Amino acid sequence: MRPKHDPRHAGRESLSSSRGDRTLARDFPEFLRRSTAIGPAGLCPELRLHAAHDLQALWRAQETWLGRLGLAAPYWGMPWPGGRALARYILDHPSQFRGRTVLDFGSGSGICAIAAAKAGARRVEAADIDPYSLEAIAANARLNDAHVELVGEDLLGAPSRWDVVLAGDVWYEKFLAIRLASWLRSPALDATSKLLGDLGRAYFPRTGVVELARYPLPAAAPHERGTANTVGVWSVMPR
Repeated sequence: MRPKHDPRHAGRESLSSSRGDRTLARDFPEFLRRSTAIGPAGLCPELRLHAAHDLQALWRAQETWLGRLGLAAPYWGMPWPGGRALARYILDHPSQFRGRTVLDFGSGSGICAIAAAKAGARRVEAADIDPYSLEAIAANARLNDAHVELVGEDLLGAPSRWDVVLAGDVWYEKFLAIRLASWLRSPALDATSKLLGDLGRAYFPRTGVVELARYPLPAAAPHERGTANTVGVWSVMPR
């Protein structure tokens, strides 16, 4: 599961406040190459991602690379269980995404966005407010020959311009969960299909969702299991 919030790392880096857009784009690919390995994405062996074996080690390496503390955890450094399950569902049900516009909210590594692109979505946006995540998503999309548009703004509360909104592994903090649940159930998204992937964390909604699929967690990732050995995909029910 994602690590608990650490107040030392409360800040989100902006492109301009660290090394600047051009420097980040120039240096990040080399950092990614040194700090991760390319391999199949768990439940989605047809996809390949840059992924770290140890999130904490990647976090320390990123801080050393930038020479500063206060960075957000590099959630982009591995595909999390809910994202892997949601991506598997997308690849197994391409007709639900083919020709449609898709948002992958809190995209992280970009696995869900990439799966939607491979399933034939007409337009895919991968949104994450961590600029390093956007660089990782771009690298992973290139690795899979997938076209994904990057969005660095906070879209919570935005009117829908998508047919489908995907949200994997985003229920780990109470404040974010409250904001996200309110947005997903708002009139702004009434005409939009909303799909969630999660282990069933503490802040995951217990009502207003219907389970679509359930997948086993791979034995190779025991540190992600906790007390769960399966991961689910849900649809948010219409109001």
